[in-house]
Amino acid sequence: MEAILTRAGCFVGLIVMGCLLRRVGFFKQEDFALLSKIVIKITLTAAIVVSFAGNTLDGSMLVLTLMGFSFGVLLIAAAWLLNRRAGRETQAFAIVNTAGCNIGNFVLPFAQTFLGPIGTMAVSLFDAGNSVICLGGAYGVASFVKEREGQFPVRPILKAMSRSVPLMTYVVMTVLSALHLALPGLVLEYASIVANANAFLAMLMIGVGFRMDCSREQLASVAKILLVRYGLGIAFAVLAYQLLPFPAEYRQALVILFLSPVASAAPAFTAQLKSDYGLSCTVNSFSIVISIALIVSSLLVIL
Repeated sequence: MEAILTRAGCFVGLIVMGCLLRRVGFFKQEDFALLSKIVIKITLTAAIVVSFAGNTLDGSMLVLTLMGFSFGVLLIAAAWLLNRRAGRETQAFAIVNTAGCNIGNFVLPFAQTFLGPIGTMAVSLFDAGNSVICLGGAYGVASFVKEREGQFPVRPILKAMSRSVPLMTYVVMTVLSALHLALPGLVLEYASIVANANAFLAMLMIGVGFRMDCSREQLASVAKILLVRYGLGIAFAVLAYQLLPFPAEYRQALVILFLSPVASAAPAFTAQLKSDYGLSCTVNSFSIVISIALIVSSLLVIL
């Protein structure tokens, strides 16, 4: 218990450090975009490579990828149904800011620290399906809901996903693992050095982008989105841990996955929708605080 709390406290400390460094002027708000690029395209990609290294991929494990995709679809459906009377703008905003999980920048560092190689690989496989939702799928549905004209934008979604370095890395590493092919040792050694920086930079990045400023009226919208998100997440976490016939490492990974924050890409896609970017950042920040509390509490129970 002490080790879990200590390590989790260090993660929180890194987030706080990012906040403080931004407040004193060391970082500017726009530096978040640069840090995000470094994490997503470099350290996260290296962490994905390392998570697959030395692990044989059984075909049955791909059910985790299907679960990641299905959970995202369920969140999209819930956001669409619960906001169908609130207007197309609100409905589209809710879809983008409810669906998708912040796994690579948030859950993966926890998995690397507490769940070991098998749990980390389970998280990576789930994220492969989740990435389809948070890197274009949810945005495509939201833009279609908002505009209500033309055909569903399949081609732009596929184009956005093909440009995602983490998603393409998941695809390549999954194929290599399925074929029982391994990367050269020098490549893995290099990737492991880069991957070791992922937890630090991911948490620092979250701190730099952290904000909690919204009006009383907007707070009600934030609360509605987060109640849907975590109501379903907690229910699925309990069911997955108690009922699924998976090894303990997989069930532990699923618990923290279902309790993850809103996707870190949500504010960017909200801006593309020409919706309220600031409110999206607030939703994201509140979800990080809630997820820290829920994940640390769950780890104390399941480990």
